[in-house]
Amino acid sequence: MNNSHHETHRRTARHAGPPLWLMAIAYTVLFLGGLYPVTVFGGVPHYPGPWESADTIAAFFRARPLAVQVCAFLQFGAAIPLGIFTASIVSRLQFLGSRAAGVSIALFGGITTAMMMMAAAIALWVMAQPGIADNSSVLQALYWLTQGFGGAGFSVPFGLLVAGVTIPAAFMRLIPTWLVVLGIAIAICGELSWLYMMVPGALPLVPLARFPGFVWIIAIGLLLPDSR
Repeated sequence: MNNSHHETHRRTARHAGPPLWLMAIAYTVLFLGGLYPVTVFGGVPHYPGPWESADTIAAFFRARPLAVQVCAFLQFGAAIPLGIFTASIVSRLQFLGSRAAGVSIALFGGITTAMMMMAAAIALWVMAQPGIADNSSVLQALYWLTQGFGGAGFSVPFGLLVAGVTIPAAFMRLIPTWLVVLGIAIAICGELSWLYMMVPGALPLVPLARFPGFVWIIAIGLLLPDSR
């Protein structure tokens, strides 16, 4: 009788941890909120792409330092719920019985992504400080650091997070097929974005990992079960 009760309790026990969907939404809202001030919707000029001239880049940082600071503040903040989400979803997969190496890969990928986001945000914050935009050499160096941290530095480890969660969850049949397909596609784009460091034409792979990633992270936060 006691054994039967223990087995029933074991099967119905729920994973103790922060709501994944809440961390996923907080990450998404903070990250996208950080983009708003530096886009055309937040004012002009908007944040320059890596194909822009040095004069255009410097003009933006001289004209809109407050917008850059707000962007850096919110995107630094977005790294915190992403890190919590990573630790929590890895813990949940282990709770649900996964012993796959992918779970540890997901932990490495998610924590690295959060750290890269923090590094990119700090570099961006430095670029908004008085006088930095007047020194073209320093500004260019910091600008390319943000491109590295926030480009392939973000999308490659993020792809590992997505793959490391999606594949074990798929084998355990914990998530729907459409979410598995989306996760694998995001992971492939994330890993291939590494090419951007040698082939500038591969830049679109970064947003292809980043923006569908918002859909994936919220969806898996809502759909991944918290009980066996």
